[in-house]
Amino acid sequence: MATTLAYGFSTVLDLLVLFIGARFLLVPRAAAAGYGVPAAPNGDPAYLTVKGVRDLASGVIGLALLVAVGLRAEAWYMLAVALVPLGDTVVVLRNGGTRAAAFGIHFATAVLVLADAAFLFTF
Repeated sequence: MATTLAYGFSTVLDLLVLFIGARFLLVPRAAAAGYGVPAAPNGDPAYLTVKGVRDLASGVIGLALLVAVGLRAEAWYMLAVALVPLGDTVVVLRNGGTRAAAFGIHFATAVLVLADAAFLFTF
């Protein structure tokens, strides 16, 4: 049961990151607003595209590790990839985003990812 929960929770996190990446590629301005730092009205296409590609790749890598290698590899991946939402917290705070977005979205995500890593390390 615990193994199923570990695979399920990690799969959901990886799929959520895939969804966020796809959203940045398909509806970039709405995704940027949800991120906490709205895109400039006259541009920012590189920021939006890079964010989308980064998140898509992160989700695919997580799923690939989970399927091909297993829970231990996913645990190390989650531990390392937690740096991304921690960095996003700083980006939002330094670029005029709200503390609510920085901590309620990004920092909370980092805590969730770190909790998943800790759980996965028990296997």
